[in-house]
Amino acid sequence: MHIAEGFLPWYWCVFWYALAIPFIYHGVLQIRKIRKEHPEMTPLLAVCGAFIFIMSSLHVPSVTGSSSHPTGNGLGAVFFGATVISAICVPILVFQALVLAHGGITTLGANDFSMGVVGPFCAVFAWKIAKKFGAGYGVAIFLAAFVGDWMTYVTAATELGMAFPVPTFAAAWVKMMIIYSYTQIPISIAESFLTVIIFDYIMRSRPDLLVTLKVIKAEDASRYDDEESDEPPKKVPEAN
Repeated sequence: MHIAEGFLPWYWCVFWYALAIPFIYHGVLQIRKIRKEHPEMTPLLAVCGAFIFIMSSLHVPSVTGSSSHPTGNGLGAVFFGATVISAICVPILVFQALVLAHGGITTLGANDFSMGVVGPFCAVFAWKIAKKFGAGYGVAIFLAAFVGDWMTYVTAATELGMAFPVPTFAAAWVKMMIIYSYTQIPISIAESFLTVIIFDYIMRSRPDLLVTLKVIKAEDASRYDDEESDEPPKKVPEAN
């Protein structure tokens, strides 16, 4: 998904920057609002950002000579909203471009639009649809992570197909999706399972944060509190 430096024509670079910047700006405002109104959310914001950075830095070689990687954008999008991820992805993509040689500065707008805009928005949509049809939290976050990851690559294929429609856009898009599919489908599934584990850990350890964010219901948070209260008290060793 990291489109390399200098790979896109300059006018497409400008185009994707123009599309991504409004979402990034809104995300910055949302982050400032969250930290001002709920400073206790700052560590969770950091965890979501670190998860995206680690996941998107793990490149897996593809049999076609390309490479794939997880994105990690579904978890934070469900917690804080899609545009927050749009903003969080900017420093991550800049660091990866300058230090890891993944992506580039001229293509930053295109890379952020795929991983930080379309992917997160689709993840939130998948989460809401799953919850609307009565899915449990585990199933809903699995689908959110999978859709967020997969739609990132659908968008990247669209960006490349639009820039290089050889012989046509449709043919170029299908070719890119085939290239991505070999490795990205299993990667998306693995990332989704990992996201479920992390979500479950956060829900059990700090359900109050997820209630504040309106991710889970208050009665579900109280259920986890009741489970913890049922545990036998730990014995404190007596002083000699």
